[in-house]
Amino acid sequence: MIALTGLLFLITLFVLFSKVAAVALETTGMARESAQFQSRSALMGVGYTTAEAEDITNHPVRRRIVLFLMTFGNAGVITGIGSFLLTFIDTEATQTAGRLAFLMAGTVLVLVAAHLSIVDRLIGWATRAALGRYTTLDVRDYAALLRFDDEYAITELHARSGEWMVGRPLADLHLTREGVVILGINRSDGEFFGTPTGETIIDDGDEVLAYGRIEVLAELCQRPSSTGDAIHLDVANAHRRRLEDHGQE
Repeated sequence: MIALTGLLFLITLFVLFSKVAAVALETTGMARESAQFQSRSALMGVGYTTAEAEDITNHPVRRRIVLFLMTFGNAGVITGIGSFLLTFIDTEATQTAGRLAFLMAGTVLVLVAAHLSIVDRLIGWATRAALGRYTTLDVRDYAALLRFDDEYAITELHARSGEWMVGRPLADLHLTREGVVILGINRSDGEFFGTPTGETIIDDGDEVLAYGRIEVLAELCQRPSSTGDAIHLDVANAHRRRLEDHGQE
């Protein structure tokens, strides 16, 4: 039972470290979903050649966080295999069934507890408090400052040739009519425009920092130029109706 208890404890640490690392990555400026995905990927030793992975390798603080996850993950997998073998080798059938049931029940309990909102808030609060006290990371809650909820977020839009936004001044796009605000543009040559104007043109390869409704942003970064104007009118009208329903116009 000692090996079995140790295995459950190791599973708990995996889940806990994944959540703590996700909060730490989010504190460095990553989107929440991206931070959660990358922390779990690093912990399990699974690599993805994505732009987000490049953002981590190019960021010194994120590199240290991911390096810790990879180190702990590799050591944890080896320890977990050893504990698993010690738990089930040379046991009778009834003991094996009982230990397997205990392991499954314990794992489900840990996963369910980890997804409780109160646990998420507690881990987030404790992690940010520790980062604020023992590190120099900026741990202000920008989500709260900008009044985020489940529908709104800040994200990076990857501008690519053939998309509706590319090659046009911001003033011609009228993105505010869709409830989208452009906060900055990172050029492919590394130059950053923190306060783009209406005359600023989005070029192929730019990374556009935008704020708005999540579903609108997700569609906007893939909107083709051929049908972009028609889609823009539909989204703008839908946004106007939402404002009218909430008494904002």
